[in-house]
Amino acid sequence: MNLEQALNSDSDFFMITTNVCYYCTRAKNILNAKGLTFSEIDGNKELEVHLDARNQTGWRTVPIIWDLRSGEPIFVGGSDELIVLLNQSTE
Repeated sequence: MNLEQALNSDSDFFMITTNVCYYCTRAKNILNAKGLTFSEIDGNKELEVHLDARNQTGWRTVPIIWDLRSGEPIFVGGSDELIVLLNQSTE
């Protein structure tokens, strides 16, 4: 799998996470609470995809999140940026 394939998901959001990451868990919990779907990959297991995402976005921490709801992947950032985005869409 490469980053382009991962971003071609039918879910609302895509994120690169790791299994021991408070902010990754936080992002997943927020999306679940809002009833939004997400797909994810473990950045430690899919290192090539993780490095590609870091190079394309400049984002150095996990989670690395994209909004896929518009049909075109939009880079969000991390969990703080996700919260801001979701709060804006409910105002």
